Amino acid sequence: MKYRKALRDGIKAAFKGKTALKTLAVSSVFYILVTLASFPQYSLQLLGRNILYLDEAVVSLTFNTFSSAGALGLGLTVAYSVLTGVALVNIVKKLRISGLASSKDLATIIPGLTAAGCASCGVGILAFIGLGGTLALMPFSGNLIRVLAVGLLLGVITKNGDPTTCLIDE
Repeated sequence: MKYRKALRDGIKAAFKGKTALKTLAVSSVFYILVTLASFPQYSLQLLGRNILYLDEAVVSLTFNTFSSAGALGLGLTVAYSVLTGVALVNIVKKLRISGLASSKDLATIIPGLTAAGCASCGVGILAFIGLGGTLALMPFSGNLIRVLAVGLLLGVITKNGDPTTCLIDE
């Protein structure tokens, strides 16, 4: 029960007042980055012609994610982006309040950020760091790695809870 409360408090804290706008902005930026990273050659060619094609690139690659991974894959990608926004905003808030947030908080987000791109497209963010071939081995159109990334982010949010309250183990 205390884990559910910590998760609920962490998510609520990210959507209070002005923090909600920050959370939505960070979530939107991460969605755009993950979507563009799902097919980097296409993204670079389209955006290289004119940055105003960003909306066309995001829409077409969103459709590509839906076509290749289904509604579940697209939903997990959106959930991943929103939870990334929640986690990052809460960690920054925790750093501002206490100044004592450990680097472990940031390190636990890195696997989700590097792996939960569009794995079903066979490129994703891992391709940027030279691990594109590993994506071909992933089952379920890459949805399994999306589930794992969402799970990691839920763990980070649960661990931190509401950054404005003190969490002391009982």
